[in-house]
Amino acid sequence: MDILEKLPQKKKNCMPILNKSIMSTMDIIKLNKLIFGINRESEKENQKHRSYVETDILHILDYQTKHKLTNTSLAQVFKLSRNTVAKWKRIYIHQAKKS
Repeated sequence: MDILEKLPQKKKNCMPILNKSIMSTMDIIKLNKLIFGINRESEKENQKHRSYVETDILHILDYQTKHKLTNTSLAQVFKLSRNTVAKWKRIYIHQAKKS
């Protein structure tokens, strides 16, 4: 049985994401939060298993620029480590400036 059939009240909120032809990692994370809510224990455990493709990383770094966030603030918003944010910036932003 489909999870959303068990939770029809949440289906309406999830449909805009589910109707996309291609979902990003960020869409999956948002969908997971909509269906299951935020649980500190599961959030901490799930964080260990997340992986991001380049488009998602660039979206996150763009979010930082648009909202004028520090690496620490961005890490808190997306539940990442500060080191991960610094590494992504080093790889994707500083490398682009060299090109």
